[in-house]
Amino acid sequence: MIMIRLITSILILIISNLIFAQSSVEELMKRANDFYVKGQFEEAIKTYESLIHQNYEGTSLFYNLGNAYFRTGKIGYAILYYEKALKLSPDDEDVQHNLQLAQLNVKDKIEALPAFFLFRLWEGLLAIFSVDGWTILSYVLFILFLFSLGFYFFAKNIVQQKAAFYSFVFFLIIFLISSTLLIVKLNQEVNLKYGVVLNSSLTAKTSPDPQGRDAFIIHEGLKVKVEDKVDKWIKIRLEDGQIGWVEKESIGII
Repeated sequence: MIMIRLITSILILIISNLIFAQSSVEELMKRANDFYVKGQFEEAIKTYESLIHQNYEGTSLFYNLGNAYFRTGKIGYAILYYEKALKLSPDDEDVQHNLQLAQLNVKDKIEALPAFFLFRLWEGLLAIFSVDGWTILSYVLFILFLFSLGFYFFAKNIVQQKAAFYSFVFFLIIFLISSTLLIVKLNQEVNLKYGVVLNSSLTAKTSPDPQGRDAFIIHEGLKVKVEDKVDKWIKIRLEDGQIGWVEKESIGII
Protein backbone atom coordinates (compact mmCIF):
# COMPACT_ATOMS: atom_id res chain seq x y z
CA MET A 1 0.00 0.00 0.00
CA ILE A 2 2.82 2.41 0.84
CA MET A 3 4.54 1.61 -2.47
CA ILE A 4 1.33 2.28 -4.41
CA ARG A 5 0.90 5.64 -2.68
CA LEU A 6 4.52 6.53 -3.43
CA ILE A 7 4.16 5.66 -7.13
CA THR A 8 0.88 7.59 -7.30
CA SER A 9 2.50 10.65 -5.71
CA ILE A 10 5.41 10.51 -8.17
CA LEU A 11 3.02 10.24 -11.13
CA ILE A 12 0.96 13.17 -9.87
CA LEU A 13 4.14 15.22 -9.43
CA ILE A 14 5.35 14.38 -12.97
CA ILE A 15 1.96 15.19 -14.51
CA SER A 16 1.76 18.46 -12.54
CA ASN A 17 5.23 19.49 -13.74
CA LEU A 18 4.31 18.68 -17.34
CA ILE A 19 1.09 20.71 -17.10
CA PHE A 20 2.96 23.62 -15.50
CA ALA A 21 5.70 23.49 -18.16
CA GLN A 22 3.12 23.47 -20.96
CA SER A 23 1.22 26.41 -19.47
CA SER A 24 4.51 28.30 -19.07
CA VAL A 25 5.37 27.69 -22.73
CA GLU A 26 1.94 28.85 -23.88
CA GLU A 27 2.19 31.95 -21.71
CA LEU A 28 5.61 32.90 -23.11
CA MET A 29 4.45 32.28 -26.69
CA LYS A 30 1.42 34.53 -26.12
CA ARG A 31 3.60 37.23 -24.57
CA ALA A 32 6.05 37.07 -27.48
CA ASN A 33 3.23 37.19 -30.02
CA ASP A 34 1.77 40.23 -28.25
CA PHE A 35 5.15 42.00 -28.46
CA TYR A 36 5.30 41.18 -32.18
CA VAL A 37 1.80 42.51 -32.89
CA LYS A 38 2.68 45.74 -31.06
CA GLY A 39 5.82 46.14 -33.17
CA GLN A 40 8.15 45.51 -30.24
CA PHE A 41 10.26 43.09 -32.25
CA GLU A 42 13.36 43.11 -30.02
CA GLU A 43 11.24 42.15 -27.01
CA ALA A 44 9.51 39.47 -29.08
CA ILE A 45 12.91 38.05 -30.09
CA LYS A 46 14.09 37.91 -26.48
CA THR A 47 10.91 36.11 -25.41
CA TYR A 48 10.97 33.61 -28.27
CA GLU A 49 14.65 32.88 -27.58
CA SER A 50 13.92 32.30 -23.90
CA LEU A 51 11.80 29.34 -25.02
CA ILE A 52 14.66 28.02 -27.14
CA HIS A 53 16.98 28.29 -24.14
CA GLN A 54 14.49 26.03 -22.32
CA ASN A 55 15.08 23.45 -25.09
CA TYR A 56 11.64 24.05 -26.58
CA GLU A 57 11.33 23.90 -30.36
CA GLY A 58 8.49 23.99 -32.83
CA THR A 59 7.56 25.18 -36.30
CA SER A 60 5.51 28.12 -34.98
CA LEU A 61 8.26 29.21 -32.61
CA PHE A 62 10.97 29.18 -35.29
CA TYR A 63 8.66 30.76 -37.88
CA ASN A 64 7.62 33.59 -35.57
CA LEU A 65 11.20 34.19 -34.48
CA GLY A 66 12.27 34.30 -38.14
CA ASN A 67 9.55 36.89 -38.81
CA ALA A 68 10.72 39.01 -35.87
CA TYR A 69 14.32 38.94 -37.06
CA PHE A 70 13.21 39.76 -40.60
CA ARG A 71 11.35 42.83 -39.34
CA THR A 72 14.52 44.02 -37.57
CA GLY A 73 16.59 43.59 -40.74
CA LYS A 74 18.65 40.66 -39.47
CA ILE A 75 18.36 38.58 -42.62
CA GLY A 76 20.88 35.93 -41.55
CA TYR A 77 19.01 35.10 -38.36
CA ALA A 78 15.65 35.28 -40.17
CA ILE A 79 16.77 32.73 -42.77
CA LEU A 80 18.31 30.55 -40.06
CA TYR A 81 15.03 30.21 -38.19
CA TYR A 82 12.94 29.84 -41.34
CA GLU A 83 15.25 26.95 -42.27
CA LYS A 84 14.83 25.45 -38.80
CA ALA A 85 11.04 25.70 -39.17
CA LEU A 86 11.20 24.16 -42.63
CA LYS A 87 13.31 21.31 -41.27
CA LEU A 88 10.46 20.43 -38.90
CA SER A 89 7.69 21.05 -41.44
CA PRO A 90 9.02 20.70 -45.02
CA ASP A 91 5.60 21.26 -46.62
CA ASP A 92 4.62 24.41 -44.69
CA GLU A 93 3.75 26.94 -47.40
CA ASP A 94 3.94 29.99 -45.11
CA VAL A 95 7.49 29.12 -44.07
CA GLN A 96 8.49 28.41 -47.67
CA HIS A 97 7.05 31.75 -48.82
CA ASN A 98 8.76 33.85 -46.13
CA LEU A 99 12.04 32.01 -46.63
CA GLN A 100 11.94 32.84 -50.34
CA LEU A 101 11.23 36.50 -49.53
CA ALA A 102 14.15 36.63 -47.09
CA GLN A 103 16.48 34.98 -49.61
CA LEU A 104 15.84 37.85 -52.04
CA ASN A 105 17.95 39.99 -49.68
CA VAL A 106 20.99 37.69 -49.84
CA LYS A 107 23.81 39.32 -51.80
CA ASP A 108 25.55 36.13 -52.86
CA LYS A 109 24.05 34.29 -55.85
CA ILE A 110 25.93 31.01 -55.91
CA GLU A 111 25.25 28.72 -58.84
CA ALA A 112 25.10 25.10 -57.74
CA LEU A 113 27.12 22.47 -59.51
CA PRO A 114 24.87 20.53 -61.94
CA ALA A 115 23.62 17.34 -60.32
CA PHE A 116 22.72 14.09 -62.07
CA PHE A 117 18.94 13.93 -62.49
CA LEU A 118 18.69 10.69 -60.46
CA PHE A 119 20.35 12.45 -57.51
CA ARG A 120 17.89 15.34 -57.84
CA LEU A 121 15.00 12.85 -57.94
CA TRP A 122 16.33 11.06 -54.85
CA GLU A 123 16.77 14.29 -52.88
CA GLY A 124 13.30 15.43 -53.92
CA LEU A 125 11.86 12.15 -52.66
CA LEU A 126 13.65 12.49 -49.32
CA ALA A 127 12.38 16.06 -48.94
CA ILE A 128 8.72 15.03 -49.16
CA PHE A 129 8.58 14.30 -45.42
CA SER A 130 10.59 15.10 -42.32
CA VAL A 131 12.03 12.31 -40.15
CA ASP A 132 8.77 12.26 -38.17
CA GLY A 133 6.77 12.04 -41.39
CA TRP A 134 8.76 9.08 -42.73
CA THR A 135 8.54 7.40 -39.31
CA ILE A 136 4.75 7.69 -39.21
CA LEU A 137 4.42 6.49 -42.81
CA SER A 138 6.66 3.47 -42.15
CA TYR A 139 4.66 2.61 -39.04
CA VAL A 140 1.32 2.82 -40.88
CA LEU A 141 2.63 0.71 -43.76
CA PHE A 142 3.92 -1.91 -41.33
CA ILE A 143 0.51 -2.12 -39.63
CA LEU A 144 -1.19 -2.48 -43.03
CA PHE A 145 1.31 -5.21 -43.96
CA LEU A 146 0.53 -7.15 -40.77
CA PHE A 147 -3.20 -6.68 -41.30
CA SER A 148 -2.96 -8.00 -44.88
CA LEU A 149 -0.84 -10.94 -43.74
CA GLY A 150 -3.37 -11.81 -41.06
CA PHE A 151 -6.24 -11.51 -43.52
CA TYR A 152 -4.40 -13.93 -45.85
CA PHE A 153 -4.35 -16.69 -43.21
CA PHE A 154 -7.99 -16.15 -42.26
CA ALA A 155 -9.36 -15.75 -45.81
CA LYS A 156 -12.36 -17.94 -46.50
CA ASN A 157 -11.82 -18.45 -50.22
CA ILE A 158 -9.14 -18.33 -52.91
CA VAL A 159 -10.21 -14.89 -54.17
CA GLN A 160 -9.75 -13.31 -50.75
CA GLN A 161 -6.42 -15.11 -50.34
CA LYS A 162 -5.14 -13.75 -53.66
CA ALA A 163 -6.26 -10.22 -52.77
CA ALA A 164 -4.61 -10.49 -49.34
CA PHE A 165 -1.43 -11.94 -50.84
CA TYR A 166 -1.01 -9.14 -53.38
CA SER A 167 -1.86 -6.59 -50.68
CA PHE A 168 0.75 -7.72 -48.17
CA VAL A 169 3.40 -8.03 -50.91
CA PHE A 170 2.57 -4.47 -52.03
CA PHE A 171 2.63 -3.06 -48.48
CA LEU A 172 5.85 -4.95 -47.73
CA ILE A 173 7.61 -3.42 -50.74
CA ILE A 174 6.38 0.08 -49.95
CA PHE A 175 7.29 -0.41 -46.27
CA LEU A 176 10.85 -1.41 -47.22
CA ILE A 177 11.18 1.63 -49.48
CA SER A 178 9.79 3.95 -46.79
CA SER A 179 12.06 2.42 -44.14
CA THR A 180 15.09 2.88 -46.41
CA LEU A 181 14.20 6.54 -46.93
CA LEU A 182 13.72 6.94 -43.18
CA ILE A 183 17.18 5.48 -42.47
CA VAL A 184 18.78 7.76 -45.08
CA LYS A 185 16.91 10.76 -43.66
CA LEU A 186 18.04 9.92 -40.13
CA ASN A 187 21.62 9.54 -41.35
CA GLN A 188 21.40 12.98 -42.99
CA GLU A 189 20.04 14.49 -39.78
CA VAL A 190 23.03 13.13 -37.86
CA ASN A 191 25.86 13.55 -40.37
CA LEU A 192 24.76 16.18 -42.89
CA LYS A 193 24.80 19.68 -41.43
CA TYR A 194 23.94 23.04 -42.98
CA GLY A 195 24.35 26.52 -41.64
CA VAL A 196 23.53 30.15 -42.45
CA VAL A 197 25.99 33.05 -42.50
CA LEU A 198 25.10 35.47 -39.70
CA ASN A 199 27.76 38.16 -40.29
CA SER A 200 27.08 40.94 -42.76
CA SER A 201 30.34 40.00 -44.48
CA LEU A 202 32.52 36.96 -43.86
CA THR A 203 35.96 36.05 -45.19
CA ALA A 204 36.62 32.33 -45.42
CA LYS A 205 40.19 31.10 -44.96
CA THR A 206 42.05 28.26 -46.67
CA SER A 207 42.94 26.86 -43.23
CA PRO A 208 41.55 27.09 -39.67
CA ASP A 209 43.86 29.96 -38.83
CA PRO A 210 43.17 33.73 -38.65
CA GLN A 211 46.51 34.27 -40.41
CA GLY A 212 45.58 31.87 -43.21
CA ARG A 213 45.15 32.94 -46.82
CA ASP A 214 41.76 34.33 -47.82
CA ALA A 215 39.68 31.86 -49.84
CA PHE A 216 36.51 33.84 -50.63
CA ILE A 217 34.07 36.36 -49.18
CA ILE A 218 30.42 35.56 -48.46
CA HIS A 219 27.59 37.56 -46.95
CA GLU A 220 24.73 37.41 -44.50
CA GLY A 221 21.97 34.89 -45.15
CA LEU A 222 23.89 32.52 -47.43
CA LYS A 223 23.22 28.83 -46.74
CA VAL A 224 26.35 26.66 -46.60
CA LYS A 225 27.20 23.02 -45.98
CA VAL A 226 29.14 22.34 -42.78
CA GLU A 227 31.71 19.59 -43.26
CA ASP A 228 34.19 19.66 -40.36
CA LYS A 229 35.12 21.35 -37.09
CA VAL A 230 38.49 22.21 -35.53
CA ASP A 231 38.41 24.09 -32.21
CA LYS A 232 36.54 27.35 -32.90
CA TRP A 233 36.65 26.89 -36.68
CA ILE A 234 34.30 25.08 -39.02
CA LYS A 235 34.85 23.97 -42.58
CA ILE A 236 32.15 25.03 -45.04
CA ARG A 237 31.37 24.16 -48.64
CA LEU A 238 29.45 26.40 -51.03
CA GLU A 239 27.03 25.10 -53.65
CA ASP A 240 29.59 25.76 -56.38
CA GLY A 241 32.11 23.50 -54.63
CA GLN A 242 34.33 26.13 -52.99
CA ILE A 243 35.69 25.17 -49.56
CA GLY A 244 36.85 27.42 -46.74
CA TRP A 245 37.23 27.77 -42.97
CA VAL A 246 35.31 30.30 -40.85
CA GLU A 247 34.90 30.93 -37.13
CA LYS A 248 31.92 28.94 -35.85
CA GLU A 249 30.28 31.98 -34.21
CA SER A 250 29.73 33.43 -37.67
CA ILE A 251 27.54 30.51 -38.77
CA GLY A 252 24.17 29.50 -37.35
CA ILE A 253 23.67 25.74 -37.57
CA ILE A 254 20.27 24.73 -38.94
